[in-house]
Amino acid sequence: MTDEAFRRQVREWLADNLSGEFAALRGLGGPGREHEAFEERLAWNRHLAAAGWTCLGWPVEYGGRGATVEQQVIFHEEYARAGAPAKVSHLGEELLGPTLIAFGTPEQQRRFLPKIVAVEELWCQGYSEPGAGSDLASVSTTATLDGDEWVVSGQKVWTSLAHVADWCFVLARTEPGSRRHAGLSYLLVPMRQDGVTVRPIQQLTGTSEFNEVFFDGARTARDLVVGEVGQGWKVAMGTLAVERGVATLGQQVGFRRELEGITELAKRNGAVDDPVLRERLTRAWLGLDVLRAHALRTLAGSGGTPGMAEASVAKLFWAGWHRALGELAMEVIGAPSMVAGTDAGDLDEWQRLFLFSRADTIYGGSDEIQRNIIAERVLGLPREAR
Repeated sequence: MTDEAFRRQVREWLADNLSGEFAALRGLGGPGREHEAFEERLAWNRHLAAAGWTCLGWPVEYGGRGATVEQQVIFHEEYARAGAPAKVSHLGEELLGPTLIAFGTPEQQRRFLPKIVAVEELWCQGYSEPGAGSDLASVSTTATLDGDEWVVSGQKVWTSLAHVADWCFVLARTEPGSRRHAGLSYLLVPMRQDGVTVRPIQQLTGTSEFNEVFFDGARTARDLVVGEVGQGWKVAMGTLAVERGVATLGQQVGFRRELEGITELAKRNGAVDDPVLRERLTRAWLGLDVLRAHALRTLAGSGGTPGMAEASVAKLFWAGWHRALGELAMEVIGAPSMVAGTDAGDLDEWQRLFLFSRADTIYGGSDEIQRNIIAERVLGLPREAR
């Protein structure tokens, strides 16, 4: 099938299926809005799965579609253009699944991949801790063997969707006395057990899509270590590389829709007549085109999974651009942007964009960490003093 034929197929399927019970889901969900119609979006995600539209890039033998990088880009673009709701299974589909394909045992693949494809089990990511955010190598959560089980103790934080997840992929220290990257292991831990406590964290937007997670003697099977025991850093970095792959093109289509909305608002309220704001809107359009060109170039040269340095450059680009877009929206609206409803979370879409995008340069690896990666691994500069 040609790429154009594939694009038509995707576009027509979305037009036919974003109707009836699913029509009201258009535009719902996503960062800062994961609380919106969660159960309905879960049903939509399973509808996608039944039609073969989940895990597109996975090899066919693992339940995927074996789609090319170009086809994956097309799907994400058309999905975003159609206003389809944000998926609830993206952490399993886009992060853990590819990690298991690359590093997992055949038994782990048989156990977990089919349920990710079918959206029967949801996942969350247990990386960050109160003392180990962007500096992930400072992880202190421990896992010790007790017979045929690992016993996990510690705290994770900023854990997106932990309150609805069935499983968590956890980076834990399994070698007592180890430091930094050594002695870490990548464990798969069931969330629905007595040793796991999830506590929501209220965001600036008034919503709570991420959480603190406390492991107090939580247990998981001995064979649920992905990769070798003590080699979890390598596996964790593999997951992060996948996180910044093809799906970023769909993200950028969502960005363009936001920019178009802000531009239309500026035309309606006259803000576009201000030469400073007009120039900023123009620069935002140019910046988004640069984001797309950079993403296409790096994806084409990497088979859909950019290297760590390329991923760091991309993260710096889009996070700074999107945060600036939130600021621009407030300036286009003017003084009314400062007035919200009386209830927590009672914000319009532009206020929510502004508040949530403040975190863009922090989550997923802060700007400072991304610059260090580029400086040390690409430019060969001395490591930052610790």
